Amino acid sequence: MEHTRGAPYHPTTQGRIECYHHSMKNIVKLQNHYSPWELDREIASFVDYYNYHRYHESLDNLTPANIFFGRQKEVLSKREEIKILTLEQRRL
Repeated sequence: MEHTRGAPYHPTTQGRIECYHHSMKNIVKLQNHYSPWELDREIASFVDYYNYHRYHESLDNLTPANIFFGRQKEVLSKREEIKILTLEQRRL
């Protein structure tokens, strides 16, 4: 992964991270946080969900963790196997 910087005070040049922040804010705003550690726990929970469980359309419906750990070929081939088996079962 490569860190790139955008123009200062110009959020449209950093669209992906701004989209991430927008998603996080929408989730965090739904809850009432009465203490700072509750907010920290909620943010940590969102980061875990976003990186390990949420499929990203721009990543061929893989999670960022799958890409980072190099599992994309394995996951995509497994999906293709399931797709083939499903189509064969429908033909019966």
